[in-house]
Formats: sequence, structure tokens, C-alpha cells
Amino acid sequence: MSDGFGFADDLGPAKIIHVHEPGIDLKAVLVVDNVASGPAIGGVRMAPDVSTEECFRLARAMTYKNAAAGLRHGGGKVVLYGDPRMPRPDKERLLRGLACALRDIRDYIFGPDMGTDETCMAWVRDEIGRAVGLPRELGGIPLDQIGATGWGVAHAGEVAAAACGLDLAGARVVIQGYGAVGRHSAHFLVQKGAIVVGAADSAGALWDPHGIDLAVLDVLKAEGRSVLDYPGGQKGAADAVIDVECDIWIPAARPDVVHEDNVGRLRTRLVLQGANIPFTRAAEEYLHRKGVLCVPDFIANAGGVICAAVEYAGGSQATALATIAEKVRENTRAVIEAASAQSILPREAAIGLATARIRKAMSFGRWRPA
Repeated sequence: MSDGFGFADDLGPAKIIHVHEPGIDLKAVLVVDNVASGPAIGGVRMAPDVSTEECFRLARAMTYKNAAAGLRHGGGKVVLYGDPRMPRPDKERLLRGLACALRDIRDYIFGPDMGTDETCMAWVRDEIGRAVGLPRELGGIPLDQIGATGWGVAHAGEVAAAACGLDLAGARVVIQGYGAVGRHSAHFLVQKGAIVVGAADSAGALWDPHGIDLAVLDVLKAEGRSVLDYPGGQKGAADAVIDVECDIWIPAARPDVVHEDNVGRLRTRLVLQGANIPFTRAAEEYLHRKGVLCVPDFIANAGGVICAAVEYAGGSQATALATIAEKVRENTRAVIEAASAQSILPREAAIGLATARIRKAMSFGRWRPA
């Protein structure tokens, strides 16, 4: 797949652009996957070990996510090589350099993702005037601050729990990746009566069957500390979070954290995919055979991009939250019903829903697919 065309199918990608500026140690990849419905919205993911393949998979997930949510946007993604914890001046230099390099790619709109935030998008906007997920002071709806993605995950959870006969009141929740998405998902589910019994970050895992005090954990995380510093509970390596028995398990970190070699360790009734592509196909098939409901990423975690689209259209925070709740609940219900009726994986049902909308949009284009 070295030439990039190994990723190509009848949906995309429309563009794969590699960005390299050795003077500032900038290496990045942009994939604009499909723009039949409008310019692509997708976040900038920053990590040392990203790849072109990961970027394409994430961009395709955004295509599906935006189509499933009925947005006037296609899917795209940027991966930026680097440690997101690098000194602020170095990070700002990379983000500004990246924005300048992609200034003329008008069918891609920058947004925040893992390793980037509202401040990063402010730098991009300052350079090229094209970004979403901006700070409130710049007229944005700060999706990480309000927990837009977690808000959607919680609404997906409410619909999915009812579908599998699970009462959210008292439901035990485990969060793999206690960052912006995981933290807000936890809080919104606790507001619905759930109990968080496990949480993990890159340093380790924490679990307590009696429940974790999220207020205490939030303070520690805000201080830059780990879940391992929580005063109480049991501690272990980061992947020990897979072994914590629960009712709802939420991956909210990196891709492919659950795969065929470890999925058998999961002891849960419901998975809400807060992260993008967190499970392999084989892992989802295994859970399906075991009767575990797995709500796929681009259905459960669409809150962030819905918020971004509302912001881009000039809408308010209240409009964004209401739209997220409506669209995520509606799509979660539709996917679960279709998967049950057709005896297929929820992901297959979700892809079918999204692909039908994408193909309809493509049918109006100048170059229609054969």
C-alpha cells in the first residue's frame, strides 16, 4: 500500500497528502476520504506512532460518522507525528506549520482530536481562518470543555442499555482512557445513575467495585497525575482495565486496544465505543457471538463532530447539545434494530446506514460511481 492506492475503493479516498517540513521537524498525513456531502470535517490526531494506514481508517470512520449523523460534511483526518506533551512553543510551531502547508486544501476543515485541543484550533484559525472546535472567546463551541462526545456516548448508552435489558441506575461502568471523552462519558452516565468502577490511562488502571469518586479523580488528572495516584481501590497495568467486570465498557483511547488476543478477557454486557476504531473486526465478531452488544464508534461517539458541524454553521451550544442527543439516540436505535432484524453485526448495520446516504449524495455528483 506504499503508493496509497491500496486504500482506494468506490467511496474514496479523494486525496492523501503527506506533509514534510524538516526545518521544523513536521511530518503529517492528511486523508480527505469522501466529500460528496460537503467539505470534510475531521480532527488532527497527534501521537509519535501514527501512520498513513491509521489516518485512512480514521478518515473513513469520519465519512461514515458524518453520513450516519446526516451532516452536510464528508470525512477526513490528519495525523501529526509527535509527542502531544511536547513544550507548548514546539507544539504551536508544528500546528501552525501544518496549517500553512494545508492552506489551499479547501475541502478539509481542521478540528481537534486526540493530542490536540481548542487552543491548537485557535492557532490553525489564526493561520488560515478554517477550523472548528474553537475556544469560546473566538466564537467556538469548545467541544472538549462541554463534553460533546461524552454527551453523545451517554445518550447512546441509554438507548443501548434499554435494548439489552440493562437498567442504567446502578450499572457498573469501566472507562478505558480517562481523557476528555472518557471523563465526560463517565460523568454523564453517573448523572443517569450509573457507577464507575474502573478507569485507566496510559500509566495504569484503577478499579473499585464500590465505585470511584470522579471528583477526586478529576482533580488528580487536572494536576497531570495518573489514575494510579487515586487514594483507594486496586491498581494495575493499563491493560488490566480489560479484566474489570462491569455492565458497560467504554474504550475512549487508541485504536485496536481490544483484538482477538484479549477480547476473551472482557466481562461486560454492553460496549460503547467512545474512541475511533478501538476494536478490531475479529473482536467485534467475538462479542457478537457472545451476545454482547457493541455500539460502533461512528454511531456512539458522533457527538464531537455534530458539535463541530453546528459550530461551523453558526449554531449555539444549546443547539449543538440538543442535536447530538437527537441524532445519536435516533441512530443508535436504528442500528440496533437493523442488526437484530438482519442478524448482522451492529457495525455492519451502521455501515449500511451510512453507505446508503453517501451513495445517494455521490449520485448527484459530476463523476458518479459506476
